[in-house]
Parts: sequence; structure tokens; C-alpha cells
Amino acid sequence: MIPRLVIAGTASHVGKTTVTVGLIRALRARGFRVAVFKCGPDYLDPTYHTRAAAVTCHNLDGWMMGREAVIDTFVRTSQDADISVIEGMMGLFDGASPIHDEGSTAEIAKWLKAPVLLVCDASGMARSIAALARGFQTYDGALRVAGVIANRIGSRGHLKMLRAAMDGSLPIIGGLPDDGALAFPERHLGLKTAEEGAVPDRILEAWGKQAASWCDLDAIVALAQDAPPCESTERLGDSGPAPCCRIGLAFDEAFHFYYEDNLRRLERLGVKLVRFSPIHDDRLPDVDGLYFGGGYPEVFADTLSKNASMRKDIAVFASSGKPVYGECGGLMYLSNRIRTLDGRPHDMVGLIPGEAVMCDRLQALGYVDVETQDATPLGAAGLRFRGHQFRYSDFHLDSTVDRSYVLRPRYGGEVLREGYRIGNTLASYVHAHWASNPEAAQGLVRACLAHAGKT
Repeated sequence: MIPRLVIAGTASHVGKTTVTVGLIRALRARGFRVAVFKCGPDYLDPTYHTRAAAVTCHNLDGWMMGREAVIDTFVRTSQDADISVIEGMMGLFDGASPIHDEGSTAEIAKWLKAPVLLVCDASGMARSIAALARGFQTYDGALRVAGVIANRIGSRGHLKMLRAAMDGSLPIIGGLPDDGALAFPERHLGLKTAEEGAVPDRILEAWGKQAASWCDLDAIVALAQDAPPCESTERLGDSGPAPCCRIGLAFDEAFHFYYEDNLRRLERLGVKLVRFSPIHDDRLPDVDGLYFGGGYPEVFADTLSKNASMRKDIAVFASSGKPVYGECGGLMYLSNRIRTLDGRPHDMVGLIPGEAVMCDRLQALGYVDVETQDATPLGAAGLRFRGHQFRYSDFHLDSTVDRSYVLRPRYGGEVLREGYRIGNTLASYVHAHWASNPEAAQGLVRACLAHAGKT
């Protein structure tokens, strides 16, 4: 029995993250241990949930992970919590298809048998909230929309009026006032990550107090506790194998976009993840492979470029044949150069012969199916897995290089060759989710063991 609820929206940008952060802090103030999750491929919102709950947030993505992996990840992560809070993506029914619920928040809520709190932007709204809420409540009979959070309301009187408009149907369990002074900061990829400098703890605390004051926390907890049992195939308590190899994980202000499930899969295979900073550290740690996730290398391009000793260490590491794997920001860093919006080139590691050029418009967004065309550090040719792209840069090759991936966009469009490989270095714009094919994580571990002489 896992008390749980989904915080969903009527659309994007209605304030789901603000509501979720506020409720997490309010619940923690009451002494609850809160497990936190984010539907979809988002890397930014989870940093707020992690800060608010003081535990790691896990992504739950129906299209990339599948039902079994979503439920197993949820149950495993929730086992020590008093309540689990799951923030949705976009609108409740928006996902990988316009005609069914694949990849949507609704799909996750049904798989987890979780009640849904619907967040709507109630600014400038009165009786219309009843029509809006009733439509969401009755659209899918297999889904339990249990209450409404009215966001961006003008006053206590406004909240009272909205409750009266519902006329005893779906309850408005609370609301939050519109307060621009507490808004979360944004940059080109969306919200800034919730590092202390960008989002002071006082802002998170303030939203917690607002939620405690404006929302019926007793009713919200009761809804969560009313959720039925959630079944899982996960064998809880398995200790995992003894350590088998060490993989260096780039982790700092420039590199921190990782699916937590990917990292846990590596650890369950016996990997010791060793964090290092391409910004702050002079030398690489003693490891058998390297993993560079996404992030903001373009924001820190000058600092990354000036750390010549780290760039040299990575180049020497790769030249020895040890596996190097990079995703999105990792590809940009492993390339020859990053050209920032001001037109300035910044030298990077130089493993992939090309230049990442920042653009003022989005260059790619969406899910992709990946199939490898030759052997890579992830495994043999023919390996298939799923991932996601979200980038403001374009990649210009300086010379011919093996492209090991065929990318098929989920929403249709041009089939692309990508996945740039030089020897045992592989880098791509795709953020892969290894729940779609655990063989990818296993392949990376095998590659590290082989080149460390441990097989």
C-alpha cells in the first residue's frame, strides 16, 4: 500500500511544478517522508522536486520505459516513503499520440492506479472552471480525477467563488495565489535548475507555506491514502552484485542531465559511479569508462575550454581505447568546438570532429527510436532502444566520421543517421532511456570490463 497522487495539468505552463513543490514542502513540514517523481523525459523539474523533498526525483516515462519498468521504478523508490507525489507532463492527456494516452500523464496515473489532482490556471476564471473540470473528470472513465487545485487566483474571495461554481461536483481542494516575486527563473531550455544560487531555499519554503495555508492538506493526504495496492515485479531488497568496474560520471553545473533509472541500472550491474567535474577538477579519476550526460556546456563553454588539463586527460583516456559515452551536452563537450550565440568558438575535448553551434531557436524536440548499425560501446549492431531530444544547438561535422545510429522520430519525419563514433567513443544528441532495452547498460559495462582486462 503506497499512498500516492498525481499532480496533473489542464495544459503546459499552468503551474504544476510550483504546486508540486509547495505540496512537497508542506507535507514535509508535517513530518511526512515524501518520494517524488516526474512524468515524461524532463530533466529540469526533477531538480526542484529533489530540492523540495531532499530525496532524488525519478522520471516515469511510459513511452521510453514501458509499463513494467514504470511500476517497478515507482514501487522500488517509494518503499521507504509515507506518501509519493508524481508531477505530470504537459496536459493530463497529452503524450506521444494525439489519439490515445500513450506516453501521457493519464497513462502513468492508470498504471499506478493513482488519484489525480488537476491543476488549472484560474486567473480570470469563474463559473467556467466547472465546465473545464467536468470535462477532464469524465473524459476517461478508467482515470480517477479526484480534485482541483486552482492556481494563480486573485484572493480568498476568488477561491470561494470558484468553489461555489463547482456546485458540489469535483471539489476544489485548494489554490495558490499569483506571486511573481516567488517565480522560478528560466533560461532557453525552460526552468533553470534548482541549484542554490538560482533558487534560494527561502522560495521553496515560501511555496510550502502558501500550500499549507491555501490547500486542504488533510483532504489531499486522504486522497493519496485511498489509492489501491500497486503491484510490482521488482524484487525489493536485492543487494546486487559485488563491484565490477568504475565509470566516471561527469557531474557539475555543466553536466547533470541523467535519468536516475539509468544510473541505478549501472549500479545494480556492479558499477561504481565516480563523479567528477569537467569544470572544477584538473584530472580524471581512476576509472574504466566515462559517461557524459546533458546539461549546459554552452553556458560554461569558456570555463570548460580553459580547463586544458581535464580536456587532455579525457583525450588520452579515449586514445587508450577505453569507452567514452556522451549524450547531448556530452556530445557538445566531446566535439572540437562549441560556438556560442555571440559567435565565439570555444575549444573542447576534440574526440568528435565537429562543431556544436548554438542557435536562438529550438533545433530538435521529441522522442526517437534508435537502432545501432555497427558495434558500439553499448553493444553489437542491431541494438534498439528509445530516447528523447531537446536541443538548441546544431552539429556541423568537420570531417567524415562513423554514424552508428539510425534515428526514427516518434512523430514521423526524416529518418536520420547520427550517433557519432570514433573508436570506442560514442556521442549523440539522444538522451537514451535504458529501461527501453537494458542490454544497452549491460553493453556499456561489458565494454568497460573488456578494456580494463577484467573479463
